[in-house]
Amino acid sequence: MNAQQIVEAVLFASDAPLRADEIARADESLDEDMVEVALEELKAFYLESERAFGLVELAEGYQILTRPVFAGYLDRFDTVPRPSRLSGPALEALAIIAYRQPIGRLEVEYIRGVGSSGVIRTLQDRGMVEVVGRGEGLGRPLLYGTTGRFLEHFGFQSLEDLPRPEDLPVVLRDRSTAILPEDDEEDPGDPDQLELAAEGS
Repeated sequence: MNAQQIVEAVLFASDAPLRADEIARADESLDEDMVEVALEELKAFYLESERAFGLVELAEGYQILTRPVFAGYLDRFDTVPRPSRLSGPALEALAIIAYRQPIGRLEVEYIRGVGSSGVIRTLQDRGMVEVVGRGEGLGRPLLYGTTGRFLEHFGFQSLEDLPRPEDLPVVLRDRSTAILPEDDEEDPGDPDQLELAAEGS
């Protein structure tokens, strides 16, 4: 087996993006540089041979994905996995977290103008956000940030691929707003609890 075959096999079998150093663990003969070369060769080969799939840089890693132009054909099959869509409130909270992370629940609620513990909990369940630390204020509130799953879901290679802050509403790019300390207790009866629609994208 050559390096290109091993890299292709690992990526083909993986359901999530992999970094070059992760792929290199597949065999003792591989190192990160060899994997990078193989990745570039595969990317060029898929492109030149006009395959229905390609090698995509995603979530700080690489993944073999069907080209978007074929999405219409795949939609006809129930056996093809579809990423579930996020509701409006979930997208709103997620955008705030993405641009202002690390951020506490109270600040998210202040910006949205509505309780957000349910939405944040759902985003955690979907693997889009996670606790990344604790704040310095009263009660050491939990701080949230986005995950690799967030990057994968939206097709970003890294957070640098997000739209530029200057193109966003002021409420997302301005971090000067003073927010009162929060405690880290979640209200289980939060009326803002929602279920995200499991529709195809």
